[in-house]
Amino acid sequence: MLAVPAGAIARRAPNPGRRLRPAAFGAAGLLAVAALWPARAAAHGLVGRAYLPVPTWLFAWAAGAVLLVSFLALPRLWRTPRLEHAERTRLFALPRLLDPLCGALGIGMFTLVIAAGAAGSQIPAANLTPTAVFVLFWVAIPVLSALFGDVFRAFNPWRALARAAAGAATRLRGSARPIPAPLPYPTWLGRWPAVAGIFAFGWLELVFVGREHPATLAVLALAYACLQLVGMACFGIERWNERGDAFAVAFNLFSRLSPFEYRSGALWRRPPLAALADLRPLAGTATLLCTMIGVTTFDGFLNGPIWRSASPSLQRALRDLGFSGTAALELVLTFGLLASIAVCTALYRAGIAGMGIAGRAQPTRQLAGAFAHSLAPIAFGYLLAHYFSLLVTQGQATAYLISDPFGTGANLFGTASLKINYSLLGAAAIWYVQVGALLGGHVSGLFLAHDRALVLYRDPAAAAESQRWMLAVMVTFTCLGLWLLSAVNT
Repeated sequence: MLAVPAGAIARRAPNPGRRLRPAAFGAAGLLAVAALWPARAAAHGLVGRAYLPVPTWLFAWAAGAVLLVSFLALPRLWRTPRLEHAERTRLFALPRLLDPLCGALGIGMFTLVIAAGAAGSQIPAANLTPTAVFVLFWVAIPVLSALFGDVFRAFNPWRALARAAAGAATRLRGSARPIPAPLPYPTWLGRWPAVAGIFAFGWLELVFVGREHPATLAVLALAYACLQLVGMACFGIERWNERGDAFAVAFNLFSRLSPFEYRSGALWRRPPLAALADLRPLAGTATLLCTMIGVTTFDGFLNGPIWRSASPSLQRALRDLGFSGTAALELVLTFGLLASIAVCTALYRAGIAGMGIAGRAQPTRQLAGAFAHSLAPIAFGYLLAHYFSLLVTQGQATAYLISDPFGTGANLFGTASLKINYSLLGAAAIWYVQVGALLGGHVSGLFLAHDRALVLYRDPAAAAESQRWMLAVMVTFTCLGLWLLSAVNT
């Protein structure tokens, strides 16, 4: 639990209505901008053309209104911390063999993906590997994590391999005690390796021209697994899994949204979001979440009119300097990705900087770490909103690809003749899920931030005052996300 020395925060009792007025004006200004934004736009590039059941500006107004009402209600209805160290309830014990069985299944699935990419058809649509990497791994696992807890931890293939190797080495030594890690994990390193890993995957997904080539994906997946094995061998399996493995860290953050937790050989129930309040603010945590939001933001921005009008001229300028067409494209996309992450980081830092005006100012670095967990539901909301249609459509391809993973015409399970049903969900249903994901993510972020502010500032009025800047950040993120989802290829 975060705490401050007695007297560190000035005991002021400001008028909540007067203090909240600047936030209300700021949010109203952002809403006005959203309302004036063109209502006609095009859908996310992964969705194809879609038509909204109601105008885009109405979605923006509704999003801002929900956030504003939530912010004004929080100081009156949520006056004591509820998420910090919330109680857990043990539901039932899990079989001891479940963990190694899940690990073996994870190793088997990973081996299949590698083999299919390396030896199968190099046509992306006919090979299991691209769908497994970009849909099942990058989208489906986060959704399952948010619903059911940290499922990836159990199926993580490189963790399972490392645990098996460590167990074998321990038995060979004839000792019951596990082999200690040879190197201590540096405190300053924090979650920075995970930041680098998420950025690298974002670059692969959005920048690299050969991203859908199955053999390339197989080589990269194998290289990543080897890198994780090296990290676990140096710093310890669990320590590296919690801090250095980009996907294990990211999926664990999403799993903290879930009401379920696996530990001590049992399944536990906890209040949703409560596990995020227990997150240790290690170095790089806020940057990791801003990177995740920035990657998804840039994915949506790629399909908007601003990027489509600016990108060709930037590429021509680089080609005039002697770069090839592919190099020019990748350089421009890399710059855009970095800029998107920088904008998201700047928005969060602006909200943190504004918090210092509540009571006696606290160090910005301390506040940035203390409130980093509030970005996790926003990152998940962005991911679900932008990739939900991909999961619904391309996720269906798993049914026939699993029967013919190598693209050789096999029909192992009798499902190779199945097709994708693009009308499984209509455009309206997809939009409601997307908008709901954005609103749910940002409102959850507000709950987490307010709960943490109550711990730091102790006085509900001071806590509400500190959060007026975060409200503006949340409204900005919401309006930005809605606008990106409404960008059409016209």
